[in-house]
Amino acid sequence: MNGELIVFFILALVAIGSGILMLNLTKVVHMVIALVFTFLSIAGLYVMLSAEFLAFVQILIYSGAITIIMLFGIMLTRHSDRTESKIGVPRTVLVLGGIVAFFLVMFFQINDLSFGEQATVLHVDNTEKIGVELYSKFVIPFELTSVLLLVALVGAIVLAKRDDEEEAKDNE
Repeated sequence: MNGELIVFFILALVAIGSGILMLNLTKVVHMVIALVFTFLSIAGLYVMLSAEFLAFVQILIYSGAITIIMLFGIMLTRHSDRTESKIGVPRTVLVLGGIVAFFLVMFFQINDLSFGEQATVLHVDNTEKIGVELYSKFVIPFELTSVLLLVALVGAIVLAKRDDEEEAKDNE
């Protein structure tokens, strides 16, 4: 076994394990921390695939921004800490069977996949190629996306402020 395979298995186990933890933990903040570990291990897998730009974006956007937005959402909303009932054995067996079937289908399909000659040069200067494409052909959708995100942020702040004002009126 070479070192690359060992690192892949470690990153894959961290991603899967923290994903399972995220689904099974009861406290929302603990779920977000497990989600961060999932995002970071996926970024490590991107680095192994020579997709440095995707790894950087994964860390910057998902591990950073999305996680902070989730934490703000948790802090700004009211939620009850009631415990949910446990899932029954038949449902667990059905879900595990679906997971195994999905794994087998993906494994055999990816095993037979061939990219040909073009896939050998994709990782050369991939960040530069993405930047050139993004800022030459797709500059308008890029800017529209930033405006849309800004409007969503302002809307979230207005809704949170409105809830605070209604709560202050109710307490008077």
